[in-house]
Amino acid sequence: MNSTYIATLELAAGAVLLSAIMTLWRRNVRSIVAMLSVQGMALAAVAIVLALHEHEHALLITGCLVFLVKGLVVPHLLRRVSLLDPRSRESRPLVNVPASLVFAAALIVLSYVVGTRITSLSPSSATHLAPLGLATVLVGYFMLVTRRRAVSKIVGLILVDNGIALVTFLLTSGVPLIVELGSSLDVLLVVVVLQFLMVSMRRHSDTDRLTEMKALHD
Repeated sequence: MNSTYIATLELAAGAVLLSAIMTLWRRNVRSIVAMLSVQGMALAAVAIVLALHEHEHALLITGCLVFLVKGLVVPHLLRRVSLLDPRSRESRPLVNVPASLVFAAALIVLSYVVGTRITSLSPSSATHLAPLGLATVLVGYFMLVTRRRAVSKIVGLILVDNGIALVTFLLTSGVPLIVELGSSLDVLLVVVVLQFLMVSMRRHSDTDRLTEMKALHD
């Protein structure tokens, strides 16, 4: 039973980091959002596995909330935002894809060098996975800095938030429900504001084009 718990926890935590790396590999914004959805579900799985193992009802509710908000709602809103923008590819990142993957590998090594010193203070089957969360945070910051498109930057911001949540789940067996609710609402607010701005910009662009066509006709 304990081996099943450890294997499941490692698989879910590894999926959080792997999906973060996949966002660096993909250039299509919709594919990036799909990886973000997978990450949200994996993060929820980490919380649920810990909750079932430690019989924490509040953590179980938090895991369900993470699954709903970060696995379904936020990716759905980001997909709608990407549909408003005809340019759905990250065509000119500041750092190209191969170099980004090399940087990601270096960040993972750095996370393990730093993280293992912290987790050694309280070693357990959960805390030794904390460097995966730290690596996710660093990959999120890297994406936030090196990507040009607004949706990609928002994804980078959410990666940072998910990485922090993963570290918190693994080191402290979760956060209070109200804290996770506040974090999720902040993320939702950012995405909704982005969607509003994209709609406004599109309408403004269409109005300008119509005005130019009328001017040409006159």
